[in-house]
Amino acid sequence: MWVWILWVVAGLVVVGLCGFLALVVTMRTKNRRGLLLVRRFGRRFARPMEMRTAGEPGASAAVIRHVGRRSGAQYATPIGVYPMDGDFLVYLPYGLEVDWLRNARAAGAAELRVEGRTHQVVPRIIEPAEALPYLSAADRRVARLFGVTDFLMLERAPVGSSGTP
Repeated sequence: MWVWILWVVAGLVVVGLCGFLALVVTMRTKNRRGLLLVRRFGRRFARPMEMRTAGEPGASAAVIRHVGRRSGAQYATPIGVYPMDGDFLVYLPYGLEVDWLRNARAAGAAELRVEGRTHQVVPRIIEPAEALPYLSAADRRVARLFGVTDFLMLERAPVGSSGTP
């Protein structure tokens, strides 16, 4: 009986490790099909849970509100942000081709809600050398593990600017 339970547990551990390895390889190689699967999974399961608290005080994620570049519809996407000299830093594990980023760049501005405060922001792609000092050691290790080379600065728009999404 115990041997059977041990085999089941060992099998689950192996399946979990294989899944994690597949995720790392997909993220590092930027395999389009793999990234599509990971993004669909996140969109279906993780995003609804994150959106419950995103942007509120104490939440692990901020929320960026943007306008669809073709549809003109309003969208909200949870993202992780880090403080960066009064602005915000985002690392982009999926690369530059995610919809929310393409929408924000096309509009030239977006609205970011962080810790219960809303900011008008302007997206700007930055080099890893400029971004890495603002990440914690743990976040730098995660970025290195997943091969993240794309970073975004969300600059606060000047007060009174008309760059609303």
